[in-house]
Amino acid sequence: MTDTNPDYGDPTTAPFWEAAARHELMVQRCDSCGHHQFYPRPFCLACGGDDLGWAEVSGKGAVYSLTVTRIPVGPGFEPPYPVALVELDEGPRMLTNIVNGEAAIGDRVRLAWKDRKGAPPLPVFEPDAG
Repeated sequence: MTDTNPDYGDPTTAPFWEAAARHELMVQRCDSCGHHQFYPRPFCLACGGDDLGWAEVSGKGAVYSLTVTRIPVGPGFEPPYPVALVELDEGPRMLTNIVNGEAAIGDRVRLAWKDRKGAPPLPVFEPDAG
């Protein structure tokens, strides 16, 4: 395991946030069976092994599920805004926001970043017309 910045959460999630600070989307990858997974865990969901590393993913995927949030949940998230479950091309699904346009279930999306003051950027997704 690498040294982790205490500002980036616990040791299991820190590599994700460190990569996000560089605008890189990383997910766990099992070195034993090749399974990609998100959110980070101490074991592989496919084989149960603990030989996990991190892999940069393409940032491309499709909207698996979508809803519109209409109540305020915190600063920087003024309603209404879309919340989507995006299935990455590499397999895992991420709960995220859709920005810079509209998307529907099944639409292709690509990675964008929402920068935040005093915190690592959040991965968000935008419509991918290409």
